[in-house]
Amino acid sequence: MIRSALRGTAGRRACAVGAVLIGGLACALIPAGCASDPTQGYSLRSTFGDDIESIALPIFVNNTFVRNVQFELADALVKEVQGRTPWRVDSSARANTILLGTITDVQIRRIAKSRSTGLAEQDTLTITVDFEWRDQRTGTPIVKRQGFSASGLFVPTITGKEYIELGEWAAIQQLATDIVGAMRTNW
Repeated sequence: MIRSALRGTAGRRACAVGAVLIGGLACALIPAGCASDPTQGYSLRSTFGDDIESIALPIFVNNTFVRNVQFELADALVKEVQGRTPWRVDSSARANTILLGTITDVQIRRIAKSRSTGLAEQDTLTITVDFEWRDQRTGTPIVKRQGFSASGLFVPTITGKEYIELGEWAAIQQLATDIVGAMRTNW
């Protein structure tokens, strides 16, 4: 009985040592397969530019009749930049770069309607923007996009009880994520 208990403890100890050795070997080999430069293959480095320290995010111009969408987009962009990039958000006077943009269109499109009532069952709200990310030190554009858009799905039916603001919120969040994604270095 004592021998079987010792064998069980020794066996567990051997398994633990083996797991630690395999884990250490895997950790040692993973970086060996990675490049130091993201443009040269897999890399553990950030894909956002190292030469940029700060970005100014003024509120986009809103050329649509949808109110307050520019303020919600500005808030989402600030949170996205602070959460995903190494850059700090700063004032236009002190930042290395600036993101300027215009909201050009906000549209609701019906995806599905009820056969029995003809009422909308699923709609998407699509927000389209033009933006330019410019280096303020040199005045040259880093990224420029026209007709950049994102959509948010919502269910406006009586049973779904989702308001249009839900689709607007989803489109704004997706747009902020996509704009910040477009600011990555070429890789």
